[in-house]
Amino acid sequence: MAAEYDNMLKYLTEHHGAALASWLLGRPIGTRIRLLKNELSLQPIRADWLALYDLEEEILHVEFETDPAKSDVPLPLRMLDYFVRLYRLYRKPVRQVVIVLHQTGVEIPDEFRVGETYHRFRVIRIWEQDAAPLLAEEGLLPLAVLARSDKPEKLLREVAERVQNIAQPDMRADLTAAAFMLGGLRFDKKLLRSLFREEIMIQSSSYQDVVKRSEKRGERRGVKRGENLGRIKWLKDSLLLRFGVLSESIQAALEKLNSADQVQLILAQLDFKSIDDLSTWLEQHQSHNGAA
Repeated sequence: MAAEYDNMLKYLTEHHGAALASWLLGRPIGTRIRLLKNELSLQPIRADWLALYDLEEEILHVEFETDPAKSDVPLPLRMLDYFVRLYRLYRKPVRQVVIVLHQTGVEIPDEFRVGETYHRFRVIRIWEQDAAPLLAEEGLLPLAVLARSDKPEKLLREVAERVQNIAQPDMRADLTAAAFMLGGLRFDKKLLRSLFREEIMIQSSSYQDVVKRSEKRGERRGVKRGENLGRIKWLKDSLLLRFGVLSESIQAALEKLNSADQVQLILAQLDFKSIDDLSTWLEQHQSHNGAA
């Protein structure tokens, strides 16, 4: 799973765990929930993103997946492995739920069966879920954009309106960014940009972390290795993430940048508020290069 999704899911599981658990279990959880260590990363078995909650009487293991079929280790084996490790650690019943975020035509198994060994877990395909319970909880609004709907764009607009009306500025920023990022699994970035305002998302620490990670990836892939093509690819990916589909003229201008300007743009783009800032920057540097 891409790091940007990891980041947003980490926010949701840490700050809205009670709402998530209540939705999954179909009953109020209240404050009887404690987030445990999020990683059980013994190689070679590792989840995309998981959250572990101590509900006093049992452990709730929630795992998010975009495409379980692409995992090196089959999903049923991973879930069995987690179950054994969790039970060994906590000696409590373990309830396991896999939430699949991206619609796929591949059958997603919900059990492990080899010989006399049998283990079952719950699989939730988010696109098959009723949107109403997700819309009823502020912390679950980002998941609602992926829920079942005959009119998905209308659902997206409703989520955008609701997160925009959240009173707490920090929560509004974080949930706006989370809805935007998860919405990218279903909707065109241009549509998302028109509904979720950049000036709100940029206030989110989660969103800022995504930008910083992108910058570091760009440094590793391009600046440090001095690979022009690597820098251009990273720039396009980063700008696509922030501003949606890039016009052919902007893509052409990016490809004409020399190495020094590529490095400058990697840093400068962090301060851009809109696609217009990018266009202005490119025009200035095209003029500069032409004069030179």
